[in-house]
Amino acid sequence: MSDVVITVRGEHEIRIAPERAVAHLTIRAEGPERGAVVERMSALTEPVRDDLAARKSAGTVTDWTSQRVSVWSERPWNNEGRRLNPVHYATVDFSVTFTDFAVLSWWAGDVAERDGVQLGWIEWKLTPETRAQTERDVATQAVGVAVARATAYAGAIGLADVTALEIADLGLLARHDRPESGPAPRALMAKASFAADTGSGPSVQLQPEDIVVSSAVEARFVAR
Repeated sequence: MSDVVITVRGEHEIRIAPERAVAHLTIRAEGPERGAVVERMSALTEPVRDDLAARKSAGTVTDWTSQRVSVWSERPWNNEGRRLNPVHYATVDFSVTFTDFAVLSWWAGDVAERDGVQLGWIEWKLTPETRAQTERDVATQAVGVAVARATAYAGAIGLADVTALEIADLGLLARHDRPESGPAPRALMAKASFAADTGSGPSVQLQPEDIVVSSAVEARFVAR
C-alpha cells in the first residue's frame, strides 16, 4: 500500500482553580453644579483610596489601580420634551487584586454599602507563571490526542509507521487543494490556540469558578 496522508484534530482542556481575583468598582457622583460634583467625588474616593493603600501595605491586597476622574455634563429632557438644566457627572474606576478570597468577600460586602460606590464584577485569574505552564501542558496533551488519532486511523488500515508532516493552530494547516511551492514541511510548528473562560460578568460573583484553559490543533501525518 502506498503512503496515506492522515489529517486530524486534537483537543484538550484543563480546569484549574483561580489564584487571583480582580474586583472592579466605580465611584460616581452627580449634581447640578460641576464644582460641587467634583468635590463630592473627591470626598467619596479618598476613604476608598486610603483603605486600599492600607490593605496593600498589610498584604491583603496584591495591587490596585485607579483611573483619572471623568467629568461630563448632560441636559436631560422632561416628559414634555423640554430640555432641563445641565446635570454634571463624575466617575472614577478602581481595580483591586486579591489573593485571599475570604478577604475579598468581606471587603466587597463592606465597600458595596458605601455611598456612591458601584461594585461591578470579579475577574478570576491565574498567575502568569501558572497560566504559561498550564498552556504548555494543554498544548502537549492536544498534540498527543492528534498523534493518538492518527495512529488509530493508520492501524485501522494496516499501517504502523506514522510520521508528522504539519502541526498548526486551527485554520492554519495548509490544504492539499491550495498551490504549494514545495514539499510539505515536517513538524514546522508546535503552537496551539488557547481560550480561557474566566467566569467574569456584569454581576459580582464571590464564589470562584474554575478557569478553563483549552487547546486545539490540526495535524497532518503520513502513514506507511
